[in-house]
Amino acid sequence: MDGCIFCKIANGEIPSNTIYEDDAFRVILDNGPATKGHALVLPKSHYADLFEIPEDTAAGAVKVAKKVAALMKEKLSCDGLNLVQNNGPVAGQTVMHFHLHVIPRYENDGQKILWNPTSPSAEELANIKDTIIG
Repeated sequence: MDGCIFCKIANGEIPSNTIYEDDAFRVILDNGPATKGHALVLPKSHYADLFEIPEDTAAGAVKVAKKVAALMKEKLSCDGLNLVQNNGPVAGQTVMHFHLHVIPRYENDGQKILWNPTSPSAEELANIKDTIIG
């Protein structure tokens, strides 16, 4: 997609701190990392979000994330890891090119990737389920 910065980075038009690359993906270190080693899995083809990306490409992104996660565990000795994928501005997506965050976690790193749990009733959950599966 013309003008997409992640397309340009993924395809090598803009320099990046690449830690993995294959025919379909480039993995770069995030320029504004949550923690040491925070990386982005970028498909080389443009898809705005999870709703646009083909299933096999989405599966490929997770396979690449797994490889990168193993490297992070081995080389950075992280204590845990978050995979985060945002869709739409309301969900925190700031670049409209599908990307998967691979965030190494360290004891006392000060980061919180959490939500405030709600308390729907059993009836509300059943209604939501019925709405989704129709």
